[in-house]
Amino acid sequence: MKIAVRYYTKGGNTKRLAEAVAQAVGAEALPISVPVDEPVDVLFLGNSYYAFNIDPEVRNFIHTLSKDKIAKIVNFGSAAMLNSTYKKVKAEADRLGIPMDEREFHCRGEFKGLHKGRPNEADMKAAAEFAKTIVGE
Repeated sequence: MKIAVRYYTKGGNTKRLAEAVAQAVGAEALPISVPVDEPVDVLFLGNSYYAFNIDPEVRNFIHTLSKDKIAKIVNFGSAAMLNSTYKKVKAEADRLGIPMDEREFHCRGEFKGLHKGRPNEADMKAAAEFAKTIVGE
């Protein structure tokens, strides 16, 4: 199974989650500035809410993807106040015909003193276990 891990982060929370996911599935966590050039069975895509939406860079990255190269996207991330970005990411993936796994990983992330220390070690472990269940099918 070919796996890729890409993430977008401003504060470092999603990068830490991406590294936990990547280590668990034997891949490398790379920022979305690195394109997915080869076909993959699973693209783990880490992101978060910024100003109540996914960042335009995440939207632009998704639009660089091809349904011929990406079998499915698995969403993961953290946020201080809002919940999952799943629906926003899925809407963009749907426009391209790229399937999204219905499962995702989401946890709280520290932002300006809120949820201090999150994601924490328990969150990292949970993200890694989640990723293993996705690729262990």
